[in-house]
Amino acid sequence: MVDTKNKLKTMEIGIDSFAAARPALKKGSAVNNMHSMTELLERMEFADKAGLDLFGIGEHHREEFLDSAPVVILAAAAARTKQIRLTSAVTVLSAADPVRVFQNFATLDLVSQGRAEMVVGRGSFSEAFPLFGLSFNDYDELFSEKLGLLLTIRANEKVTWSGKFRPPLNNQAIYPRPLQELLPIWLGVGGTPESFVRAGTLGLPLMVAVIGGETHRFRPLVDLYREAGKKAGHSPDKLKVGLHSLGYVADTSEQAVADYYPGYAETFTRIGKERGWPPVTPGRFEAQRGRLGALVVGSPNEVADKILRHSEALGGISRFTFQMDNANLSHEKLLHAIELIGKIKDVINTG
Repeated sequence: MVDTKNKLKTMEIGIDSFAAARPALKKGSAVNNMHSMTELLERMEFADKAGLDLFGIGEHHREEFLDSAPVVILAAAAARTKQIRLTSAVTVLSAADPVRVFQNFATLDLVSQGRAEMVVGRGSFSEAFPLFGLSFNDYDELFSEKLGLLLTIRANEKVTWSGKFRPPLNNQAIYPRPLQELLPIWLGVGGTPESFVRAGTLGLPLMVAVIGGETHRFRPLVDLYREAGKKAGHSPDKLKVGLHSLGYVADTSEQAVADYYPGYAETFTRIGKERGWPPVTPGRFEAQRGRLGALVVGSPNEVADKILRHSEALGGISRFTFQMDNANLSHEKLLHAIELIGKIKDVINTG
């Protein structure tokens, strides 16, 4: 295995989920969705017992995902868990009202007794924009303005503010306030340099989503983030970097591939038709699963080694999250993977 002597003192390990609906029953049926949600909450509870650090719920507005109201899911999990931190992955802030976003997560923080976080971003799908009467042409301008307002609300109980996309606030008190003194807000990014610079300038922790390609190629962007943060006067310990990757763990490498590949190939070939990507093939899959590729799929030792290699390639990461419910895996296989990830966390952080 990779030498762990020079790694970070601790690395948070967690799960991100898009609340995928079970494929076994009729797509979109209420009964199917109910069972899918029940199983998701069971996995969140099990992740807490397995000692994982965090569980994130994404936000999508598509038939195959049940995470259009992520805070509701996180609140339900808060009642069933004790230690695990509960976060969004990500909140599509461009299409939301920052006042309501803050109120929802502040309330979650109270319900969970101080375990709430959020990762905010612009989202990788476009459905939210027409759904909420917004123009995709305002993609970046919307996000920039709303992020500024969200951070202002976090820092101030009473807010005076004006902008282009929302009515102004005039010394308006915003409640409730969270239990945590400063509600954690991470900035979720893809591959846009300006997003990395923005996170560094604001001194926000960075969550990098790498779902394809070679992870080490993101190092120049992470360096931009750290340089921007340093230039803005933020201390290095404030400039945390997290990595979100597609992944799955089974007892053996062969079992992991046999479990994961069929559903992964179906999902990403279908999404690829929307985005102009080539279809998934066994060769492309193995290249992504290889030493430098973004997929973190394999046995516990393989996966632990790869996470540590990714951390070294990016100059050190403080958080890693698996996104596993994209391959039509059964509830039982996902539970076992979570159990193994709990053991991987111990290996990574104790050597």
